[in-house]
Amino acid sequence: MGTENKQQMRIILYMLLSKIPHGRLVTYGQLAKMAGYPGLARWVGRVLSQLPDDTELPWHRVVAAGGRLSLPQNTRAGDEQRQRLRLEGIFVEQDRVKLTNYQWQPDVASE
Repeated sequence: MGTENKQQMRIILYMLLSKIPHGRLVTYGQLAKMAGYPGLARWVGRVLSQLPDDTELPWHRVVAAGGRLSLPQNTRAGDEQRQRLRLEGIFVEQDRVKLTNYQWQPDVASE
């Protein structure tokens, strides 16, 4: 995969990430599939981990499969994700969220 192709992939990923509505979540795998890269959930996680600290992209709205928060508690990013989710009205319990309550389905959503 060439550098130019990787950059284009990131642009597509960032565009989709920016569209995740307030109070809604997607999984890493779901975001990869939406971007046209099924099976690249780990790549999505790596790209999100490289975002600058001052990004306005809603990285905190991306969670692991089953609604698991993959960023550990008591880390800057992990604590920030939990705080941002709670401020958006998303209930976090035992490092999980209920995807049935919060998962964004853009193909069927009217948001």
